[in-house]
Amino acid sequence: MEYVSAALWQETMESCKQNAGKEQVVRVNGTVHAIRNMGEVCFVVLRGREGLLQCVCSKQTAKELKEEMAVTVWGTVSQEERAPGGVELHLTQVQILSRPAEPLPLAVSKKKLNTSLEAKLNLRSVSLRNMTERAKFKIQEGLVRGFRDYLYAQGFTEIHTPKIGAKGAEGGANIFKLDYFHQKAVLEQSPQLYKQMMVGVFERVFETGPVFRAEKHNTKRHLNEYTSLDLEMGFIESFEDLMAMETGFLQYAMELLQGSYGGELALLGVELPKTEEIPLVRFDRAKEMVAEKYGRPIRNPYDLEPEEEQLIGRLFWEDYGADFVFITHYPSKKRPFYAMDDPSDPRFTLSFDLLFRGLEVTTGGQRIHDYEQLVGKIAERNMSTEGLEYYLDAFRYGMPPHGGLGIGLERLTMQLLGEENVRETTLFPRDLNRLEP
Repeated sequence: MEYVSAALWQETMESCKQNAGKEQVVRVNGTVHAIRNMGEVCFVVLRGREGLLQCVCSKQTAKELKEEMAVTVWGTVSQEERAPGGVELHLTQVQILSRPAEPLPLAVSKKKLNTSLEAKLNLRSVSLRNMTERAKFKIQEGLVRGFRDYLYAQGFTEIHTPKIGAKGAEGGANIFKLDYFHQKAVLEQSPQLYKQMMVGVFERVFETGPVFRAEKHNTKRHLNEYTSLDLEMGFIESFEDLMAMETGFLQYAMELLQGSYGGELALLGVELPKTEEIPLVRFDRAKEMVAEKYGRPIRNPYDLEPEEEQLIGRLFWEDYGADFVFITHYPSKKRPFYAMDDPSDPRFTLSFDLLFRGLEVTTGGQRIHDYEQLVGKIAERNMSTEGLEYYLDAFRYGMPPHGGLGIGLERLTMQLLGEENVRETTLFPRDLNRLEP
């Protein structure tokens, strides 16, 4: 009888650094990223999960290789400061594992792709092989990793909620409807109702997953499917506890990026934002400050327009040197039914948005936890409780004071990297016109 044993894959490119200057032959897997003919000596750059590795080979060996071939190579390693990673591999043997059927439609070996966003998205499986494009999503990985690691350390439990439901968490018309075995169903706008229910079980929960909005927007900041980083906390004393938790996450995530993703940050030319202290300002006061400083009249007293968000971000950077700002106490009429009204002024809620360099990346706040108050709010808004029965059960049988927030991952990445379009930081965007690839 044969058995399978666990084994750890050797970090092949890392092993090159460890064996630099030694006579030992190392073995490396990778994809041919670029070939540079320098006469009798040629350079072949391999692309692997760890980055790029420069190889030195004969002209004859280089002739046998083409870009995007998958290969296994053997050779000895020497120090070379000018090479990626500071080492280069002198090849003694090459095994070709696969050959591309056609030449590349994009020059992925260039530092940046000199093509349109539309072309990059249409050829996504190819464009993401470019090291700059790939680095964006390593940074995004770091943000998700930081979110998970920080919340685990704060006693949160990770949950996974359904994405098909009977009723949207926020109501309204921006819901994708579908036929679910001859029943009416929707794609969830948010895990909101489920994560609140789970506060009654674990007290602190979080989730990373897709959410869906059937909004007919065609802007640089909107998607119809995006990834939300959600958390919900029980036994809070104030909605400021939630802002403090998010501030802690951002501080942790920036430290993680600085320590573990330095190569990607350098490649993308990213300057990490300040997170030591994040100011907060009331919604109505923020609108007044913008009107006073920039002479912009207040047109909509119940919401922030995109231009207002940009001006708030500009104001807090110019006056306070702040990349982030919490906007608190949004009007009740613009918040969902479960948002808790401010007891001192029910026109406003104990809720907030976080603006990052002039763009909203987070919405959160304290929730109504009293059953009678929640049912009353639903009735007040002429909403039906159909589809909310199981959600209301959690409150009927008692819930602690709680609140939570949701962070748009793609928007957060976009602002961090200084991109102008959220599709640049979305692996496979879904918007008004794009359903493939």
